[in-house]
Amino acid sequence: MVVRGRVRGAVLATVLLLGAGACGGETAPGTDAGASAPAVLDGVGPISLVTGKDISGNLQNQVDEWNSAHPDQKVTVIELPEDADAQRQQMVQNAQTKSDAYGVLNLDVVWTAEFAANQWVAQLPDAEFPLTSLLPATVETARYFKRLYAVPTTSDGGLLFYRKDLLDAAGVAPPKTWAELSAACEKIVPSQPGMSCYAGQFEKYEGLTVNFTEAVNSAGGSVVGEDGKPTLGSEQARQGLNFLVDGVKSGKIAQKARTFKEEEGRRAFQAGELLFHRQWPYQYAKANATDGSSTVAGKFAVAPLPGLTGPGSSALGGHNFAISSFAKNKKTALDFIRYMVDEKQQRANLEKTSQAPTWAALYDDPALVAKFPYLTQLKKSIETAKKRPSVVKYQEVSSAIQEAAYSAMSGTSTTEQALTSLQGKLESLTGK
Repeated sequence: MVVRGRVRGAVLATVLLLGAGACGGETAPGTDAGASAPAVLDGVGPISLVTGKDISGNLQNQVDEWNSAHPDQKVTVIELPEDADAQRQQMVQNAQTKSDAYGVLNLDVVWTAEFAANQWVAQLPDAEFPLTSLLPATVETARYFKRLYAVPTTSDGGLLFYRKDLLDAAGVAPPKTWAELSAACEKIVPSQPGMSCYAGQFEKYEGLTVNFTEAVNSAGGSVVGEDGKPTLGSEQARQGLNFLVDGVKSGKIAQKARTFKEEEGRRAFQAGELLFHRQWPYQYAKANATDGSSTVAGKFAVAPLPGLTGPGSSALGGHNFAISSFAKNKKTALDFIRYMVDEKQQRANLEKTSQAPTWAALYDDPALVAKFPYLTQLKKSIETAKKRPSVVKYQEVSSAIQEAAYSAMSGTSTTEQALTSLQGKLESLTGK
């Protein structure tokens, strides 16, 4: 998800070539073309785990279990701000100073290649990890020029959370299209005081890049084509952005929803203020809590994101664990990552937090599917998810997308003006 960050606006221009899109004959910057084996990772002792704010509440429990079994190799959790842009900024600053204060880094999937390209994280040996047991799409996010620089520990796919009790009472099926979503809102929301139709992550940060990209993809378009050329002049791109713009104009997207990141939207959904909410899987456990923190426990369900003419397309999210190139005790860091990616730990984390695992078999486990009925849909969402734009200067591109989408949703520019401006900016940034 983007919160733990989920993922993140521009602070610095970056060199970001996603491994899956890199040409096989190219050589990663700073590496020897013939040196395919990673350096030896040695050193045993205390390490740090640097992560965004742990809103799941379970990370420290897993670390405590490790520390209990490894008293001489204790892991200290360093929590960065909840905001993903601030997380990335602090990680970049630490790397640029070559500080050893950060050991294992919890990277958003769109950061892995940037950190690898700049040699801020160490190359990892494939044979040390159960990569064949993980969802292939998640493993690809951990590679740069086909080499492993991180290990996927959690994945993410966007889902549509909806008030099942209200839809059932109105005889309305979960919407598969934007038109069906709109019709459901028109039928149900007027009779629910204080309720809004729909929200996602619409604040000007990486979450808006995700939501914009999903809207364009769900209309059958793309932000950047397979050839690397921006494609914002298409009718599909216009229809995708208009889904968001028209939602604001019609009031189906409340004005305050334009300030929502993941947590603001989660709290609104749990308070019964939203009929539909585009969100990452972690919300499932939070919204089902029976401790009084959620008014919708047992009243909601999850469906695939809707699109223009049928089910939509999610952006691929998630987090990868990497080892700082400047860290001490890299052998301990390696062993700790192996511990965290293990099926046992991923199962326990899923059961306690509803975060999406990367271990493929967990999605088909009958006991887990019974407890988390959305797992089958989530697996399909992740397997069919589309990456955010695979471009060299990703952070600058993401910032440009946020600016264009936010201006259109705010009414300071028309859809056509926003897309024309964005097309020009992306052509300049990509050189295509």
